[in-house]
Amino acid sequence: MAAMKGSKANLSALAEKCKTIIVSNWQGYLNTIKPEDKASIIHSSKIKYVIRRGKPYLWVPESEPHNVNIMFDERGSFSIAHPYPGPLAALLKSIGKLPNRVALTGEIVPVKEKRIEAVNKYVEEAIQSEMGAISESTNSVRSILNSSNQMYASRCESLKALVSNGGNEKYLIYKFVPSSCMFVDPNGAKNEIDLKVLELSKADPLGTWSTKLVDGINRNESRRRALILFCLYYLDINARDAYMVSVDKKGFDLLGKVPSEEEAGDEYQWREFRFEFEEDVKDVEAFCLQLVEMEQEVVNKFTNHTGL
Repeated sequence: MAAMKGSKANLSALAEKCKTIIVSNWQGYLNTIKPEDKASIIHSSKIKYVIRRGKPYLWVPESEPHNVNIMFDERGSFSIAHPYPGPLAALLKSIGKLPNRVALTGEIVPVKEKRIEAVNKYVEEAIQSEMGAISESTNSVRSILNSSNQMYASRCESLKALVSNGGNEKYLIYKFVPSSCMFVDPNGAKNEIDLKVLELSKADPLGTWSTKLVDGINRNESRRRALILFCLYYLDINARDAYMVSVDKKGFDLLGKVPSEEEAGDEYQWREFRFEFEEDVKDVEAFCLQLVEMEQEVVNKFTNHTGL
């Protein structure tokens, strides 16, 4: 499918989405070219990364064929999807919903030996910074973040393995230097993003926390029930179940299991709904406070209504 050209404002918004996806994830699919194959067969595998000075730094296991491929041809591509953690991933896959993703093409450059220590130190500092931010956060923030799965939704836990001296896996570190960037939506439509616009764009303030927030909300039964009440109170829709899908400074998207509008087929279907805040939130604490206020509002409404 050919890449589409959009308006300047639209492409700027898409660049922000790309930046947010890149900072919200810590693993993507690296594609390199096998040198021995005349048909240019591609080798693809999931690789962990961090963003440093706007560029992805890739940690490629020593055992990966990528390392040999890169020796012969530094060209490659790197695909990063909007992360859907925990039970949400299986649900979205079952209904055929694909995530937004960023597709980068460019050169994969080995990090020089003298720079490796500095890059590893950067990762260690990033881990410490995130852990410190969590420990210093308010109860409303910690209660959500601590509900998330530490293995699948925690950047810290994932990145610790990269700099752990006691780890079984050894890595080679590369810098990915993009020459092009595409935003790919769930339908496969592609929009080319100017690299200068991408560089100047800012990620959503919730970007680095979004995976833990979404997973923390979805793994908490009382918060899941609140999502169901959101559908009833704000949308007048009677949902049987609901999951948080994504969060950002302007609001959030949730997936509700609601009565089907089709005569044939299942009685219920999953539909996505958007909830907008009256004002943008500036950080994760403001988001959590807004969410708690909404939860209290709907609980009070239905408690009073039922006389409980």
